[in-house]
Amino acid sequence: MNYAVLHVSDFSLQAVLRLEPEAAGRPVALLDADRRNAVIVAANAMARAAGVALGQSSTQALAGCPGLVVRTPQPGAEEEAAAGLAGAAFSVSPMVEMTAPGLCTLEVTGLAAERREPSLRAAIARLARLELAATAGLGSTPLLARYAAQLAKPFLAIGNERAFLAPLPLAMAEPPPDIAAILANWGIATCGALTALAKADVTHRLGPAGLALWERAAGEASRPLRLRAPARTFAARLDCEHELETLEPVLFIVRRLVDRLAVDLADAGRAAGEITLELGLGDDTGHAHTIRLPEPATSADVLFNALRTYLETLRLAAPVVAVRVAVAPTRIMVRQHGLFDNALRDAGGFAETLARAAAIVGADRVGTPELADTHRPDQVSLATPAALLPSLDERFSPTPGGLVLRRYRPPLAATVELAGRTPAYVWTASARGTVKAIRGPWRGSGDWWQADRVWRREEWDLELDAGGIYRLAHTTPGGWWLEGEYD
Repeated sequence: MNYAVLHVSDFSLQAVLRLEPEAAGRPVALLDADRRNAVIVAANAMARAAGVALGQSSTQALAGCPGLVVRTPQPGAEEEAAAGLAGAAFSVSPMVEMTAPGLCTLEVTGLAAERREPSLRAAIARLARLELAATAGLGSTPLLARYAAQLAKPFLAIGNERAFLAPLPLAMAEPPPDIAAILANWGIATCGALTALAKADVTHRLGPAGLALWERAAGEASRPLRLRAPARTFAARLDCEHELETLEPVLFIVRRLVDRLAVDLADAGRAAGEITLELGLGDDTGHAHTIRLPEPATSADVLFNALRTYLETLRLAAPVVAVRVAVAPTRIMVRQHGLFDNALRDAGGFAETLARAAAIVGADRVGTPELADTHRPDQVSLATPAALLPSLDERFSPTPGGLVLRRYRPPLAATVELAGRTPAYVWTASARGTVKAIRGPWRGSGDWWQADRVWRREEWDLELDAGGIYRLAHTTPGGWWLEGEYD
């Protein structure tokens, strides 16, 4: 058993339904509208149980099943589903052929026999997470593996080939219509019944087409695989069938694309360092945005949450008609922290929280405060928070060496009466009185070389007769301010 096949039945229909959760639990059929006479080309189990048959027109199908949901094939959805199927196949073997829509053939000679079934079952589970129901088969030739996959529930390995092939319907060997009619007149309906006839006699009566059919029925047909190279880029795109004007359907599509990219990254042993979202809009314009992740990520949840947080703050002038997600791959970060390191437990979650805060208060108001290189009081800038917090200096002591100034935020505007150049009476909304004792002034100035930023200030510490010790400041420009109270 050197070959395996991954098979997604009704591939075109599944590719459409995985993008339409509202159709779950309803009879659905696929209409090939490109034909001159549009007919049903695929139907799910509920639709078939209600009497919908392949080849019917939409009118006939709806007459027999009034609740039928009719959809048309979506090439973009099929392309994205095919990329997911290829990724699942490459997770099993590097030798993959995209044989037909919804069908991958793999050579598994290099995979240990005991690892073949678990690997194929893992690939089936992976496709299930992408909302694609798949089966897998193992056989000694690509054809036998395909037969096994088409009959699997969900996995089948062929042991006794003769016993396996004998009861198979002859239709599985895909006989030409004219030969199928002849064999039906002969009463031959199974592969075993055909191969019971001598190959030479079948060839003599039915010609080369009959010989090829006999070999397919006997499982003798073999061929080299047309191998496909694995994807070297990590991007996914989907053109929407309808214009999307609300957030929820856009998020649903983004989630589908991110789920596939996440497993592709994991298979390649890579993580996402940056993620780019591109939106095609209905007015023939586009929107693109790149998010640099706080640390390399492989989790689909982390990637999706980063995009969702951004989309929740985005306002577009036109509806969305196409979505593309691309990730810049990088090495997976492996870091062992020291016992006393203060690393973030969830850097992705922390970054998402910061992004949500920035959406509310503004990006220029979120970050880690850093003192500016100036003597001007309370001058700080906001820097990007570090993923690893530095340890406190051993000499650091939080014990105050004197009275603690409890600052008012914002400072209180004050009216001041002077005795000469010294404050003698202070009046504010919350404190007023005659100055009982005073120390100062302490003067500061700076930025005199920039006319629009020059500053000067004088500070006094004073005690009022009504009680309380305060910090009073006079700023230019600005005026008088009560900046805080000493505890």
